Amino acid sequence: MDKIYVKDLQVYGFHGVNQQEKDLGQRFVISVELSLNLKEAGESDDLNRTVNYAELCIGIEEEFKKEKYNLIETAAEKLTEFILLKYQIIERVKLNIKKPWAPIGKPVEYAAVEIDRSWHKAYIAIGSNVGNKENNLLSAISLINESNDIKVTKVSEFYVTKPVGYVNQDDFLNGAIEVKTLLSPKDLMEFLLKKEKDLKRERIIKWGPRTIDLDILLYDNLVTCDEDIIIPHPRMEERLFVLKPLADIAPYAVHPLLNKRIVDLMNKLVKEEE
Repeated sequence: MDKIYVKDLQVYGFHGVNQQEKDLGQRFVISVELSLNLKEAGESDDLNRTVNYAELCIGIEEEFKKEKYNLIETAAEKLTEFILLKYQIIERVKLNIKKPWAPIGKPVEYAAVEIDRSWHKAYIAIGSNVGNKENNLLSAISLINESNDIKVTKVSEFYVTKPVGYVNQDDFLNGAIEVKTLLSPKDLMEFLLKKEKDLKRERIIKWGPRTIDLDILLYDNLVTCDEDIIIPHPRMEERLFVLKPLADIAPYAVHPLLNKRIVDLMNKLVKEEE
């Protein structure tokens, strides 16, 4: 991945636990490393295909001075989010904030934090079998896309499928979406659970009727060992109602445990059911 560097930008800010730091302020030194594709900019010599360094530095300074935080950790999080959201071409930001005048009471050159944040690609299964199913799916997609931290990039076709597990219920309408997100898997899961609640999802019967069902199928190439969030989604390779819409938008995505493409997993199930 190509890089752009801005090193040791000096900004006067008002962050610190002590009230005096917030009242009087002090000098901070900010460095950023941006990961992005610079091929088009290099070939076209077009400023619009890269990041304007001057504009970036002005934006960093303005964002850094908007609020007064106790922690430079918080200031760093806000800055990386600002950069990633403002410049869609940037895929990853490594940011360092130095605090040369930190009131430590000991002779140090500076205190500093460094964080590394990036966009992640995730695939989410969506389903509904209560009320206006298509409207439920479209409403879920719209709600997800309203978040600054998540952007829907692809949407599959919707498919009518028979229920699995608890079969005494109406058919489902299933689909899948691709998103890019700044959220961690855990935060993404909590976000989706909240959206399910907003759309009146009730968990009364296991695998029972629901207005909306939102499940993380894949997140980058991640394999989790957390009991609260299992990625890749368990048994997704056994569910044609998952694989078929997912194959619409990511046929060549690879299941990180099985090391097989989604389209191949789908074709295998189709043959088994014939």
